[in-house]
Amino acid sequence: MTYGLMYGAGQEIVFMSKTQQRELPAFDWDRADNKGFGSGYSVDEHNRMLELYDNTLAVVKEKEVVMGTVVGITDREVLLNIGFKSDGLVPASEFRDMPELKMGDEIEVYVENQEDPNGQLVLSRKKAKVITAWQKIQRALDEDLVIDGFVKRRTKGGLIVDIFSIEAFLPGSQIDVKPIRDFDIFVGKKMEVKVVKINYANDNVVVSHKVLIEKDLEAQRAQILNNLEKGQVLEGVIKNMTNFGVFIDLGGVDGLLHITDISWGRISHPSEVLNLDQKVNVVVLDFDEDKKRISLGMKQLQAHPWDALSQDIQIGSKIKGKIVNVADYGAFLEIMPGVEGLIHVSEMSWSQHLRNPQEFLKVGDEVEAQVLTLDRNDRKMSLGIKQLTEDPWTRPELREKYAIGTHHKGLVRNLTNFGLFLELEEGIDGLVHVSDLSWTKKVKHPSDFIKVSEELEVVVLELDVDNRRLALGHKQLEENPWDTFETVFAVGTIHRCTILNKNDKMATLELPYGIEGFSSLKNLAKEDGTFAEVGENLDFKVTEFSKDEKRIMLSHSRTWGEKNEPVKEVKAPKAAKAAPTSTSNQADRGATLGDLDALAALKEQMEGRN
Repeated sequence: MTYGLMYGAGQEIVFMSKTQQRELPAFDWDRADNKGFGSGYSVDEHNRMLELYDNTLAVVKEKEVVMGTVVGITDREVLLNIGFKSDGLVPASEFRDMPELKMGDEIEVYVENQEDPNGQLVLSRKKAKVITAWQKIQRALDEDLVIDGFVKRRTKGGLIVDIFSIEAFLPGSQIDVKPIRDFDIFVGKKMEVKVVKINYANDNVVVSHKVLIEKDLEAQRAQILNNLEKGQVLEGVIKNMTNFGVFIDLGGVDGLLHITDISWGRISHPSEVLNLDQKVNVVVLDFDEDKKRISLGMKQLQAHPWDALSQDIQIGSKIKGKIVNVADYGAFLEIMPGVEGLIHVSEMSWSQHLRNPQEFLKVGDEVEAQVLTLDRNDRKMSLGIKQLTEDPWTRPELREKYAIGTHHKGLVRNLTNFGLFLELEEGIDGLVHVSDLSWTKKVKHPSDFIKVSEELEVVVLELDVDNRRLALGHKQLEENPWDTFETVFAVGTIHRCTILNKNDKMATLELPYGIEGFSSLKNLAKEDGTFAEVGENLDFKVTEFSKDEKRIMLSHSRTWGEKNEPVKEVKAPKAAKAAPTSTSNQADRGATLGDLDALAALKEQMEGRN
């Protein structure tokens, strides 16, 4: 725009374009006089001139963005004309992104101040860019526009994208429809995005690239779902991996490949055979149209390993393999990938005492086994390890080694209500009945006498090789003391006893030699009319003796109620000791045998008196 000079009323200098100058009436120099320059104009002509002057100035408001024309360029500043009465200066540093800036270029600028203290118009291109950018961002959000962005850097959880010179946040979950593990590959590249959220309070903008991909995939997804059917083979990309399987992207639709459908062989984690972002071929096993769930398989694309199992493998064959799993009931031996056999815990050892399979085998062990059963149709096989060794019950020397009356030692393997099982050697177990544990103590449960894994000495009472049964006894290691007790605790004899406990009907007494006797509650009556209590030590008279039932009945009231009746009073030898209550105390057992000798001598002495 070219400006010219014109002198008007009041000697003002007015800048006008040539077009505006041509619209002015021709100046009549003859009408000018010495009253003043231009004083010869009429009122109408004067008003017309003022109107033309006012029209040359644009209406400029502060805090607005306007268009300006470059009218001057220096190393430090750029001079811009916005149609105001004065031009504005903008620092050249705000035009670094425009290295080819030239005279006449139109630029958006922000009016900060119409006139500073120096009378200068203050403009800013930087602020204009910010305001314009936010306007463009708001428009992109309102109209759902696709805009170009530039990825500047990565940050925690996503990327920083430059849009209209404003930094926006692109969350990692909004980069793509599949999980992104390396954000750095996007840094320094252009990317199309959409504005999804604006927070003016924090000057925060959130954008998404994923929404663009999802729209592109909608048509592809619909096509895949419409054409999907069982048995269809598809190509996909592994997008996520878990302990139970992998999720495969089939082109906008995800399917689950369960870990059991990856390989015919047993694997503990998908990463053993698959990798993320790997392309794989899968077959559709099932499809739920309502829930849009697709079950996929990969091993089904290969022949089942059982079909390739050698025909040489039959029942009785010896095979080698690797233990791939150990359960409570047994272990699985993998002969070849996809072909496994079960070794039940009962087939691991000849011992009749079942133990934890982990005591025999662990995962990774390479072992040899014998085929016990084989069903190729149902693809099942049972195996045994103990069959590779000789059955101890079939050894010819067994009958002689465990002949009746022979003594042995073994480990207690199991306790039951009726007795305990003793392992004499691997595969040879015997039963010790609870009644064969002690001559003198009434053992209610074997746990009161001995504990599991303790050693016990026994004598063979019975051997049945055909039925694999071995009856053992512990008390038979000693002579039956009741033969002697029959004389010592004869009916009518009096003994010093201690009351051990009482119930509703009976009291239990401790006799000499650790023998237990019993008394009814009414027979606990004392001479003073009271009744004896637990812990009291009193004289008791034997009222009943049963060697077969090993029972002695006594009465305290008989000791004072029948004073005129002659009685035999037998005192225990001073050296006598109580019978042992547990086989774990060998010293007590030795003392008991010595006491039996003393009892025998006492018996002979009494017989001599009679």
